[in-house]
Amino acid sequence: MTRRTPGRRLSALALAGLVSGTVLTGCGSDDTTNTVAAEELGEMEGQVSILAWPGYVEDGSNDPEVDWVSSFEEETGCEVTSKVYGTSDEAFNLAKTGEYDVIAASGDLTLRMIAAGEAAEVNTDLVPNYEKVFDFLKDQEWNTVDGKNYGVPHGYGANLLMYNADVVKPEPTSWSVVFDESDQYQGKVTAYDSPIYIADAAMYLMATQPDLGIENPYALDEEQLAAAVELLKEQRQNVGEYWSDYLKEVSAFKTGDSVVGTTWQVIANAIGQDNIKTTVPEEGVTGWNDTWMISSQSENVNCAYAWLNHIEDPEINAQATEYFGESPNSMEACEFASEGFCETYHAGDEEYSNNIWYWRTPVAECLDGRTDVECTDYSDWTEAWTEIKG
Repeated sequence: MTRRTPGRRLSALALAGLVSGTVLTGCGSDDTTNTVAAEELGEMEGQVSILAWPGYVEDGSNDPEVDWVSSFEEETGCEVTSKVYGTSDEAFNLAKTGEYDVIAASGDLTLRMIAAGEAAEVNTDLVPNYEKVFDFLKDQEWNTVDGKNYGVPHGYGANLLMYNADVVKPEPTSWSVVFDESDQYQGKVTAYDSPIYIADAAMYLMATQPDLGIENPYALDEEQLAAAVELLKEQRQNVGEYWSDYLKEVSAFKTGDSVVGTTWQVIANAIGQDNIKTTVPEEGVTGWNDTWMISSQSENVNCAYAWLNHIEDPEINAQATEYFGESPNSMEACEFASEGFCETYHAGDEEYSNNIWYWRTPVAECLDGRTDVECTDYSDWTEAWTEIKG
């Protein structure tokens, strides 16, 4: 895989354009929000509400051996309520309700949260465990704007290719098995149900059709987007089910209704069958580099900061990231992880991290640095996704 070059930072104009009608200021988009970082913490409020990906906020109810919420509640007196979501679009709509104090956000959500005035600036001095985090996860364009941090890193991982080894033979090494060659598994191909999945098609085209000139799968001009849409329309004929609820993909692979498609490692772990395998195809992978954010509407800021520090604790972060199947955010966390875990997930390997095309929000100002053309933005991708699915 070719090492990618970092994208440039977004201009304030491009950031504001992520949300129609939003004006990005230091104090939020209206008088009901507060995006300014806290200067000091006070008394704990007694509760905190968290919106997160599945497997990020575990209290032992799913598995008695998997619990990092109870220790937080005991240490802080902050009772946790949580809700899981399946896509960043769903999370954005939920976050805007103001019902959640803390949001775990991937890179295709973070800038939308900031632009909409829904994310508070985070004072990392109030998160002591932040200093342990790998430097290459800090101050990235999806968690920092104009030198201001809007969250703390959780972990990072890849969107993998999963397949049933009893059916899919030989062992796939390319994403072609779900694109150009998907007709051999007609009705049993699965794909992630979100406009951001267009980037997976663009990444495949970047490797297989270099004449398109794609250099960043999140920076597509109209012609490049059209090519990705056409590929996904062809794939659509062979897709049995699009998934956003990870439990649906677990069920589909267990029953044999799906035999190949994109996945997260936590899904393969949940299936727990020797014939269900995952791989990193030769064209590369998209992925996530998640950030814990505090809602600008939070009324439980002290408990929110306490959660950020708790989940950044190396022992807790090791539990959470190992359960989900992603790299932890510090080398100290590896001391608490199972043998071989950090090596498997390339913890601390900055070059490996740089080769994952982390989810980003497409904007008109091309993320690949081009200035002679306007790129398609997320609204274009959303419209295209509706067209793809029919």
